[in-house]
Amino acid sequence: MPILNKDMTLCISLAARPSNIGTRFHNYLYDELGLDFIYKAFTTTDLPAAVGGVRALGIRGCSVSMPFKEDVIALVDRMDPSATAIDSVNTIVNDDGVLTAYNTDYLAVAHLLKEHQVPAGSSVMLRGSGGMAKAVAAALKDSGFSEVTIVARNEVTGTKLAGLYGSQWRPEPGEARADLLINVTPLGMAGADEDALSFDAETIAEARTVFDVVAFPSETPLIKAARAAGKPVITGAEVIALQAAEQFAPYTGVRPTPEQVRAAGEFSRA
Repeated sequence: MPILNKDMTLCISLAARPSNIGTRFHNYLYDELGLDFIYKAFTTTDLPAAVGGVRALGIRGCSVSMPFKEDVIALVDRMDPSATAIDSVNTIVNDDGVLTAYNTDYLAVAHLLKEHQVPAGSSVMLRGSGGMAKAVAAALKDSGFSEVTIVARNEVTGTKLAGLYGSQWRPEPGEARADLLINVTPLGMAGADEDALSFDAETIAEARTVFDVVAFPSETPLIKAARAAGKPVITGAEVIALQAAEQFAPYTGVRPTPEQVRAAGEFSRA
């Protein structure tokens, strides 16, 4: 990494609980590509002041995490269609004081569905109803998937999400089956739910593709079970790396190669 200097371009993240993931991903690629950039994670209790600082100090890019993804909308100047599609922001790009908002979670999911050649005619069971589930549901709809069932124990958020995107809702998977299974809940995430399986073995056996948005660990119980059943998988590690790469390109004007993105993703999770 270049020695700190007055001309170095700063990019940041804003989160309630900052992690090193984005910091390691972006700084790895700055070093790999010889860019005079640096990336630093921050938290804040004053979002308007923080975004004002991005504008006033010429901070080039700002990643936005929960709980700021919706509140930040009122503080930017322009909304890219990726953010407008779900009324949620995870990326801000500063062009000479003009702040444009994006949602690269949405972009990453849409890209991965295409990259893995998941047929748009597939039936889908999407487990979860939070902010990331909204990004996935929007990406599914805009990619042509019309037979989607939202599985969420919370009836209020589950039916609301289903209503937004013309989907069905059910509280549990039960006897339902689908071609594409997607988990967007903490089930399988490192911590209290790390051994939980978001879909049972019979449901996995009848699916064609399994997608787990959980990134830590990348080999969740769901992904392990799907691999054991011989099913094609899409992992959360792919999502987190690709959404960060979709931030990196507008921040720097440089699009890293798929190999560089994979290496940076592995480094960020190490």
